[in-house]
Amino acid sequence: MHLFSVAVPEAALEEVEGDVAELELKLDKLVKLCIAMIDTGKAFCVANKQFMNGIRDLAQYSSNDAVVETSLTKFSDSLQEMINFHTILFDQTQRSIKAQLQNFVKEDLRKFKDAKKQFEKVSEEKENALVKNAQVQRNKQHEVEEATNILTATRKCFRHIALDYVLQINVLQSKRRSEILKSMLSFMYAHLAFFHQGYDLFSELGPYMKDLGAQLDRLVVDAAKEKREMEQKHSTIQQKDFSSDDSKLEYNVDAANGIVMEGYLFKRASNAFKTWNRKKPDHIRRWFSIQNNQLVYQKKFKDNPTVVVEDLRLCTVKHCEDIERRFCFEVVSPTKSCMLQADSEKLRQAWIKAVQTSIATAYREKGDESEKLDKKSSPSTGSLDSGNESKDKLLKGESALQRVQCIPGNASCCDCGLADPRWASINLGITLCIECSGIHRSLGVHFSKVRSLTLDTWEPELLKLMCELGNDVMNRVYEANVEKMGIKKPQPGQRQEKEAYIRAKYVERKFVDKYSISSSPPEQEKQIVSKSCEEKRLSISKLGPSEQVRASPQSSETERQDSSVFLDSQHLNPGLQLYRASYEKNLPKMAEALAHGADVNWPNSEENKATPLIQAVLGGSLVTCEFLLQNGANVNQRDVQGRGPLHHATVLGHTGQVCLFLKRGANQHATDEEGKDPLSIAVEAANADIVTLLRLARMNEEMRESEGLYGQPGDETYQDIFRDFSQMASNNPEKLNRFQQDSQKF
Repeated sequence: MHLFSVAVPEAALEEVEGDVAELELKLDKLVKLCIAMIDTGKAFCVANKQFMNGIRDLAQYSSNDAVVETSLTKFSDSLQEMINFHTILFDQTQRSIKAQLQNFVKEDLRKFKDAKKQFEKVSEEKENALVKNAQVQRNKQHEVEEATNILTATRKCFRHIALDYVLQINVLQSKRRSEILKSMLSFMYAHLAFFHQGYDLFSELGPYMKDLGAQLDRLVVDAAKEKREMEQKHSTIQQKDFSSDDSKLEYNVDAANGIVMEGYLFKRASNAFKTWNRKKPDHIRRWFSIQNNQLVYQKKFKDNPTVVVEDLRLCTVKHCEDIERRFCFEVVSPTKSCMLQADSEKLRQAWIKAVQTSIATAYREKGDESEKLDKKSSPSTGSLDSGNESKDKLLKGESALQRVQCIPGNASCCDCGLADPRWASINLGITLCIECSGIHRSLGVHFSKVRSLTLDTWEPELLKLMCELGNDVMNRVYEANVEKMGIKKPQPGQRQEKEAYIRAKYVERKFVDKYSISSSPPEQEKQIVSKSCEEKRLSISKLGPSEQVRASPQSSETERQDSSVFLDSQHLNPGLQLYRASYEKNLPKMAEALAHGADVNWPNSEENKATPLIQAVLGGSLVTCEFLLQNGANVNQRDVQGRGPLHHATVLGHTGQVCLFLKRGANQHATDEEGKDPLSIAVEAANADIVTLLRLARMNEEMRESEGLYGQPGDETYQDIFRDFSQMASNNPEKLNRFQQDSQKF
């Protein structure tokens, strides 16, 4: 009877425990399926939203068709509402099914499992107590009492734990029903709300869809009618004589759409071959138009216009009779020359007249055109990525325009005095108005290299060059005798007077004081000589053993030559002044020497035929090197020892100068008298930065050669690395001296 009464609860418990285990499996499976459904639903919403964005894009594209744009916009908005309803449904599903059932599994089933473990543990202890009580011998009264007491205590604990276990079972049985039903009811109510919202939404949209269907019926009828009319016109056109037909010949500077003239023109290729592609005429025939004071073209109607001339005030147009093709004319802008061909002589004359009239109209227009250019180009000013210093300045709102205009005299045009100039001549270091900049470009790049302060990207070394000079400094040189000669500077708007004045000022150099060039005080010259000799001794110390032996015997002779060159005369020739000023890092004096006719590549026969660019390297100034290069210095001219600027910069460990010379096309394969090229010198000096630059430049050169004539200008990674080195050399040069400092410690 006892066994039977015990067996029944144990069987019932096993049945309950098995049922709970199966319940847990079912709930886990349901939760996982719910999670998969929610993830799939969210992915559906994302894809559906992208589809809605596609409909909106199509609506924007159809902006010229009010019916299509309105319909697509309305439909996309309605479908977007459905996506929002779907999102709400999945959120409620996550709360009602996933979160609620997961909480039931984690909390209630965990409590059941804990109670089960406790019950099993006490059951095992009770069994042990029964066994021990049965094994006690009758004659050992003390052990009998101890076993009896343990059994009694264990039974009490067992009954208590068993009651807790049974209570937990009852709670679980009751709660699982409510939890499952509550979560499913909430899930179904979410679906009910979803379908109600969808029904209400499309009920409101129904009348509009019905009206749209009626419009579609009318559109089909209209399309059929239009097709018939076009077929009739086609048959009429086929009978027309086109032998004397010509395209639109008239132009209109006051056109409502802003397009003065437009039409197809042939365009000669702008590459080095300057060819007309006869096999594929579609590659050179473009749709040109004159609009917004610009000359632009498109290959296809949907393409963005390509700007040929940014501002018509900066260009000229002329006939071209000296080439093999007929009906050609040329539009010459400050940055490029574009050869165009019309379909007939009438069209050529019309285009030339349209361009000339547009130029005249642009000059007559009132308003500050430079403000428009500045607004249009404001993002490009942010392209000044000049290391930490420039980034900080840009964050403070300081652009290239602001930095350059802060220099004395730069707030007005250097040649006519017009306020707020937006252009600059980078080899002269001056600011110009838009009209003067056009005249400067017509002089040629050997006289003036013009760049926009708002439209172009400015390298840090160029920006520093502009800040070293300025309008006041250059006008003291190029306008030294203006007042003495009784000549008045031209005023804004006087284009012919400006052209004559600027040509006289920079090409003929009529206003330069021919007798102003002189040497520095003797004390300063001695300092320069000693510094130059010390720099050269440092250069020799960085050479290899064989080079030191070769160079050392000449050092004292070199010092004597230095002294004689620097101290012999009170008045210097322009080449010598440029040579000395390059070492002194004195850009105003260098500009003065160039204005007096100094040869930028003047070789000093007293100092191994070193050039001003080599002196700039010895002086350690990156800006000085940039100034000389902008004014035509030969980056590959070498001294009598066979060393060019790149060799000397490598020997001295001037990483920024090495980077600059490589960008300007220095020959990295040239060897000196010792048969060493810059790379071998850098390897011997263990200068990792310069070794990296030279190897990258060599790899990039090989890549370009492997691409052939039509190869790319270089690898993007290569360009990025050189840009980083340039920025560091201009803004944080101390970081590039780390290898040199480390070597001196040892």
